[in-house]
Amino acid sequence: MVMSTFGKLEKVDLRSGWLNEAGDFTPWLAQEENLSLLGDSINLQLELEAEEKNVGPFRADILCKDIATNEWVLVENQLEKTDHTHLGQLLTYAAGLDAATIIWVAASFTDEHRAALDWLNQITDDKFKFFGLEIELWKINDSLPAPKFNIISMPNDWLKSVTKAKTVVSSELTSTQSFYVEFWSGLFSQMKHHCKILKPTKPLPQNWMNISIGRSYARLTAAVSLKEGWIGVTLCLTGDISRQLYSMLEDQKDQIEQEYGHSLWWLGTPKKVESYISFRLNNVGLQDRERWASYFLWYVENLELFYKVLGKRVLNVDVKNFPNDNA
Repeated sequence: MVMSTFGKLEKVDLRSGWLNEAGDFTPWLAQEENLSLLGDSINLQLELEAEEKNVGPFRADILCKDIATNEWVLVENQLEKTDHTHLGQLLTYAAGLDAATIIWVAASFTDEHRAALDWLNQITDDKFKFFGLEIELWKINDSLPAPKFNIISMPNDWLKSVTKAKTVVSSELTSTQSFYVEFWSGLFSQMKHHCKILKPTKPLPQNWMNISIGRSYARLTAAVSLKEGWIGVTLCLTGDISRQLYSMLEDQKDQIEQEYGHSLWWLGTPKKVESYISFRLNNVGLQDRERWASYFLWYVENLELFYKVLGKRVLNVDVKNFPNDNA
């Protein structure tokens, strides 16, 4: 059957979706699903670090981490046409935070500001990247408005380099790395369909896969060992406050393990900025692909339980009250 009637695509005024830039748009953009939408438009996986981050006398809108590289990403946004004030603030924030990637989101870009971003991408080295994105709202007839990001400026050959990197990685994988990609792709698909809260990162040729819980200093990890024949889940705590978070959880060890239903492996690292809490399933047959489905279900069940028992405890902590370990 051929459809003869179509809806009318209409552009919606941004202010009908967000009345206020700081009070409405920034909190909306900082939500995980919307930050993911922004990241997808420029092939980055973003994880929120802070909103309204103080940098000297100014406050940056959103500070993130690039999950793939663990580098800083700063997002400056406005619901109007770009102006010199925001450009100056953006550069000030970048210098103050040593940000590697700068994303400027606006309703529209002047030719001068687009040229400024293009110039910055030309004169800076590869560790700094500048993106300009226009935000739009569209609807079909009486539908809810949908946001759309359009790339106005980006690093030279950015999309080409991303595609080339993916091609090179794919063509140079060893048999073990190919196994990891295939295995994690299966878990990725399982989580996409059956996990409402947890969001896995894209499958990579390594023996672990990260799962964001919305904090740069804490993440869940699914891991596998071909040599030792186990699969496992881990809460990883990183950064300056990792030891304090670990100590807080360790003080509740008996209650946590009772809620989880198993004894866990606790690894605090006093001289390092990473600590781990893990659980493993041993003696698994990883070469038997017919058993993978049951392993994926095990991962989903235990990752969700880790989030419930450990992740929520971390999320409920006000880390602003923690002293800095490096102080």
